[in-house]
Amino acid sequence: MRIRTLIMAIALLSASALHAEPLAIVVHPSNMAELSGDDLSRLYLGRSRTFPNGDSAIPINLAEGMPARERFDERALSRSSAQLKAYWSKLVFTGKGTPPQEAESHEEVLKLVATNPSIIGYLPASQADDRVRVVMQLD
Repeated sequence: MRIRTLIMAIALLSASALHAEPLAIVVHPSNMAELSGDDLSRLYLGRSRTFPNGDSAIPINLAEGMPARERFDERALSRSSAQLKAYWSKLVFTGKGTPPQEAESHEEVLKLVATNPSIIGYLPASQADDRVRVVMQLD
């Protein structure tokens, strides 16, 4: 019984450590835009369609239910995933907005960002590589 409890404790600690990993906000290496937290929020809430330098911006979300998506929603947008779903439902219904496209994996975010200077995405910091430029990190 003790071994089972120990294994479960280790699994929970491992899961919480992964959940606590910082998120990297990434853009194409040629994109020299600098972002504030407010800029990031405006892009992902559909309130802006451009980077602060005026270049076109296309935000990409991870799929619903992914831990990094939930963490991003809470840290970058100060809302729960359920609140954001309601927010976007209202905007779509009234014709005032379209939510960001979704990527099914961290690798898909990397590929999309690496091939288009207008795309901005996020993923666990340990997943970012030299195909992208990290413009911000969220703890």
